[in-house]
Amino acid sequence: MQLSKFTDYSFRALIYLAENENKLCTIDEIAKDLNISEHHLKKIINKLAKTEYIISIKGRNGGLKLGTSPSLINLGSILKITEDNLNLVECFGENNNCSFCKGNICKLSPIISSSLDKFFQEFSKYTLADII
Repeated sequence: MQLSKFTDYSFRALIYLAENENKLCTIDEIAKDLNISEHHLKKIINKLAKTEYIISIKGRNGGLKLGTSPSLINLGSILKITEDNLNLVECFGENNNCSFCKGNICKLSPIISSSLDKFFQEFSKYTLADII
């Protein structure tokens, strides 16, 4: 499994905001410091600003800051927000396409599903505070 750049950059942006909690940060500043496309970062901030995790203050003196304590930002929750497609194999998709499933009994998909659950469980053990 590979995390998307969207998720990777989301974690990095949250770390940046946590490490700079005493000031308002701008998208331009974060993008430059993290060497991330400003356009891509805007999409990330827009998505996270719809949650309680980031506060976006508009205007000339505006900027970004964490909306909650780093100890309350669960990494598993961030992962669920930022990963749009966790269909690791074709049969997890909308069409459930699997040419190997005979009679709708697939012995591989439960293993993959269980592994994905454990992946989320592992991420959910940690908060943003644990990685800053």
